Amino acid sequence: MTKRLAIVLTEGYADWECGLLMATARHECDATTAVLTPGGADVTSLGGVAIKSAGAAEAASPEDFDVLVLCGGTIWQSDAVPDLSAAAGRFLAAGKPVAGICDATLALGRMGLLDDRAHTGNYRSQLPEVVPAYRGEAHYRDQPQAVADRNVITASGAAPVTFAREILVAIGLGSPELLDYLRVYGDEHKAAQG
Repeated sequence: MTKRLAIVLTEGYADWECGLLMATARHECDATTAVLTPGGADVTSLGGVAIKSAGAAEAASPEDFDVLVLCGGTIWQSDAVPDLSAAAGRFLAAGKPVAGICDATLALGRMGLLDDRAHTGNYRSQLPEVVPAYRGEAHYRDQPQAVADRNVITASGAAPVTFAREILVAIGLGSPELLDYLRVYGDEHKAAQG
């Protein structure tokens, strides 16, 4: 059965954070992606890319998708933060993963999903500074790679490669060949030879 990814993009979303995931899912894994947005409105990225929404993120259902992915962007630190807690709750109750990258980890923190799970984010002090109710400091992993714990996947905005890897593995699309393919995107961070 074809896997389906619900990708939540918001006004001012960060172009680079879910691009590799979406392209890899579609072209390497034969999965489908659907861009959902708050209220079903069309959105524009930080880089100026206009996106037509396929539906309201608030209505995302685990019956229709295998994972709910929240892309980072400027909205997560604004007064216009969308409430996606009901959608995230439906996915987790169905045993399906919820993922957040960069400032979207703040949304997961607001939902209380990081209080008792290993997780990461942009930097250690961001969650307690921006989310007063956050209680997960003891579970924070100060590392550059994405973290997965009990169907919640988190990453800093600088980790789209491992974010993609953790999501694809979580929904059963991981393979040695796919992991080798994704690893290539991190090769630029290795020390130069010669």
